[in-house]
Parts: sequence; C-alpha cells; structure tokens
Amino acid sequence: MDMKSFSLEGKVALVTGASYGIGFAIASAYAAAGATIVFNDIKQELVDKGMASYKEAGIDAHGYVCDVTNEEQVQAFVKQVEEEVGVIDILVNNAGIIKRIPMCDMTAEQFRQVIDIDLNGPFIVSKAVIPGMIQKGHGKIINICSMMSELGRETVSAYAAAKGGLKMLTKNIASEYGEYNIQCNGIGPGYIATPQTAPLREVQPDGSRHPFDQFIIAKTPAARWGEAEDLQGPAVFLASDASNFVNGHILYVDGGILAYIGKQP
Repeated sequence: MDMKSFSLEGKVALVTGASYGIGFAIASAYAAAGATIVFNDIKQELVDKGMASYKEAGIDAHGYVCDVTNEEQVQAFVKQVEEEVGVIDILVNNAGIIKRIPMCDMTAEQFRQVIDIDLNGPFIVSKAVIPGMIQKGHGKIINICSMMSELGRETVSAYAAAKGGLKMLTKNIASEYGEYNIQCNGIGPGYIATPQTAPLREVQPDGSRHPFDQFIIAKTPAARWGEAEDLQGPAVFLASDASNFVNGHILYVDGGILAYIGKQP
C-alpha cells in the first residue's frame, strides 16, 4: 500500500467553526498532512482568537467571518475562498451548538436555532462547495455527527433531531454526488474533553467525580473521555485518497459506547 494516499498535500480544507475545540484539532491534523486550512466563525473576535491559536501552532490558516445559516453569506464566503485560496477539496461541517433543555421546557424558537445551525448549516455549506468539487473532479465532505445520531437522551431533543438528520443528509449527499467522485462521510464523536464539556468533568467539593463524569466513564469501555486528538486520525483518513471508496458511512469515535450495554449492577 502506498502511504502517500493519506497525504493531503496541495488540498484546500475548509473546517467550519474551527476557532477552537474539535474543529481546531481536525484542522491542525489536516495542516500536518499538508493541507491549506480555511476556517470560519460567526464573530470577528472568534476568528481572531482562532488565527492566534493557529499562528501559535505554526499553521498559516485563512480565517473568515461567516454565519453558516445565512445562504447568501455562505455563497459569498465560498466564492471569496475560491478566489483568494483555491477551490475547496475538503469540507468539514463542524460548526454546531447544543442546548440542554428538557423538551417540554424548550421553545420552538430554541429548537429551530439548534436545527438551523446543526443541520441547515451543513446543507447550506455543502451546497455551496459541491459545484466546485464537481468541476475539479473530486471532493470530500465530512459531517460532524454525534452518538445522538443514533441515541436519545434527556434534555437534547433538538440536538438529537439535528444530528439524526445530519446522518441522513450525509447518506443522501453520498447517494446524489458519489458519481462525481465526491465522498461524503460523517464522524460521530463520543464524549470529548473540550472547554464545553469541562463543567461536566469538574471535581466535586468532596473530591468525587461529577455524577455525569462517573456516568460516562462507566458507559465507555475505554473508561475515559475522548480527547480532540482522538478524532484526528479518522478525520485525515476520511479526507484523504485512502478513503476513496468509503461513502455514506458514519465513523463513530466513541471509545466503544455504542457497542456496550453497560455493566450489570
């Protein structure tokens, strides 16, 4: 096997919402594999922070302000990237939010906001980059799904609905554009140690683990939270020529949670 098939040399990779966290980790791995990195965020302040982080990591990234739910903005953004950086070879739909609110306490407006960012956003950005990929003769789209693409849990009705929809959007993009040598796959992270999940891992005043932390450790065969770096290898694989015959697949990087029924009490 030619290991060069894992190289991203000469490729332009757009990772949405990649100022920090999972998106930043994936973009950093792409840069190490040779790709030119483009990212966006919704505010200039976040883009500036992201640019500082990339610079500190020695990565020459290109940052833009763009709201992924605004189709006109996204079309203009993609056109600008094509003119200033190059046609996008790799798209990672990473931008997303979660609202942990019991379903009967959640307003329809809150529900729509999660759906808009987590599901409509990937549709809008994918739609904007696919024509360039068709013209170029290849493309990789990677949607950041979730275990909630498969499972439900208390307080995440909107998130689960969006991520379940994103799983099926992934399969449909693969079905509709596979003939153009475009592969669309998803990554379903397990519980990852990021700034957003830090409150769920705080040590309690009595020195014990947070109850949710205990729950996740007990439910994960790996017996730990994932790190953002755990997603880098799978992300590079799905962005590279090594995955050219992998299409419409969701790769769950969850430490084994989805395979595990849990220990008997």
